[in-house]
Amino acid sequence: MCVVVNDSNPHSQAVANAFISLRRVPPLNVVPIAWDGPDDEVPIGVFRERILRPVLTAIDSRGLAPQIDCIAYSCGFPWRIDFRDDLPETLAARDRFPAGSLTGMTFLFSTTLEPPEGVIPQWLARHTNRYAPPPSTDDTVVPTTYGFRAATGWGSDGEPTAVGGGHHVLAVMLGVTAGRGNSVAEIISGLKASTASDGTRPDGTIYFVTNTDIRTTARSAGFPATVAAIKATGVGAEIVTGTLPLKKPDVAGLMMGAANFDWAASGSTVLPGAICDNLTSFGGVFTHGAGQTPLSEFIRAGAAGASGTVIEPYALADKFPMSTAQLHYARGASLAEAFYRSVRAPYQLLVVGDPLCQPWARIPAVEVTVVAGGQSSKILDLAMPLTGTIVLIPRGTSAGPAPIGRYELFIDGIRIASCREGEQLPLDTSRFCDGHHELRVVAVEASPLETQGRWVHAGTFANHGHRLALSATQRHISLEDTLHISIRGTFANSVTVFTAGRVLGRVTGEDNPLDTGLDITATHLGLGEVVIHARAHLDGVAVVTAAPISVLVTDRSCTVPTGSPHDQTGGRSH
Repeated sequence: MCVVVNDSNPHSQAVANAFISLRRVPPLNVVPIAWDGPDDEVPIGVFRERILRPVLTAIDSRGLAPQIDCIAYSCGFPWRIDFRDDLPETLAARDRFPAGSLTGMTFLFSTTLEPPEGVIPQWLARHTNRYAPPPSTDDTVVPTTYGFRAATGWGSDGEPTAVGGGHHVLAVMLGVTAGRGNSVAEIISGLKASTASDGTRPDGTIYFVTNTDIRTTARSAGFPATVAAIKATGVGAEIVTGTLPLKKPDVAGLMMGAANFDWAASGSTVLPGAICDNLTSFGGVFTHGAGQTPLSEFIRAGAAGASGTVIEPYALADKFPMSTAQLHYARGASLAEAFYRSVRAPYQLLVVGDPLCQPWARIPAVEVTVVAGGQSSKILDLAMPLTGTIVLIPRGTSAGPAPIGRYELFIDGIRIASCREGEQLPLDTSRFCDGHHELRVVAVEASPLETQGRWVHAGTFANHGHRLALSATQRHISLEDTLHISIRGTFANSVTVFTAGRVLGRVTGEDNPLDTGLDITATHLGLGEVVIHARAHLDGVAVVTAAPISVLVTDRSCTVPTGSPHDQTGGRSH
């Protein structure tokens, strides 16, 4: 998972801070972009050079490319990409709607990263998403649900292939605050609810609404087969007639088609974790006065995610999620997987919400025993300093029909090793700098879905005699305040203080022992729960990291709800 935050936008910072905290996203996986352009539409050249390319370059330069399966944009970025500059002149003259979405064009990065040089862009084709299988000819065959891996190539039939295939990266926006979008408080409240819904298998019903509107008939032929397949998983599903499900207290998912609707008037309740999807022309258009009800109404009602096109797509079923999106979700796929497994031409579709939400996942439980190596092995207490080579012994309990297939070890967000069930993960702590490190072991189920569970703990490595500690006199400050950080430790040439994705400041070490400080303006932190880190360098080499500290930043005029760190053991890491 890579989170992209607009470092120039306080709303973007607040939403990103909450998501990072709730989902325990490592600092290395956060990419700041100082975007000062419009928050609605930009030309594709600007999108490439100021947003997409910097994000992909950051992922690659940090050594994360093999493990990033999803890019999540915080709010504060343009939701529509005008690609008329990439069209041949003859096509540009007749294409009335030459635009795609931020998420769709990012998902199709392999074809949008470079200009097409006078040919028709590949993303305009009807089946550009190789992760999505083609629909069956009689609408009765339901596809396999595969977990997504960006490193996996996908064939034209939506099946993984060992050689070649299409490559994508899942892409979502955590929320939209511009125009007809949601408030920061609504977005963060939704992210908190969606995180809490993981693995809960809500006792609700996924509703499919039918009527004579082309927005419904464009995909309703597949509803009966999808409903039957969902019921086979043990999840409730029902086809109803009308515009909305009326007076239903248990909406665990929704697929409908109506230009305008009033959710509050329906008397129905959306359950946490639900995907609500409406086939309509301007569901992803947030410009005031655009007409038709935007997807933000579903987020406001409590949905974990929704989608909508950012410009007139016509009623072409390939441009919208098929009914199987709800089936993949009911089988345990993440929200992002469910959407992209079901839409064949996503270039105009904006996907908004919590990409990692998976209320119906059967999440494996993971326990890890840490021992000292050698013949006199003993169980280690992670609260004590760790030295030399240690061994992590993972044990997982599958909650689904498939056993655990493998375990992956991450240190500070970087995947460094893997093993099979029954094997061990040796770790030479002396290869890393002293101080605080996050140890994460992910259990991956041996099934096409590859459901994951995780064990996350902090450890202190102590091999080279270096120490570093942070402290702050205040842990709850206002956006208008200045935070003073005290920094103490052994001698170092410099200390970098940072939060997820951005450097807050640097100090030069002159004393031994080191005793200095740094003043940070709260506006640089952003609203919400902010975790502050520090790393000391000696002669250009990182020698020690400090245990992080958390600070709550609020606005005196309006307190923003925040996420809070916790031992979230399940869910996708993407």
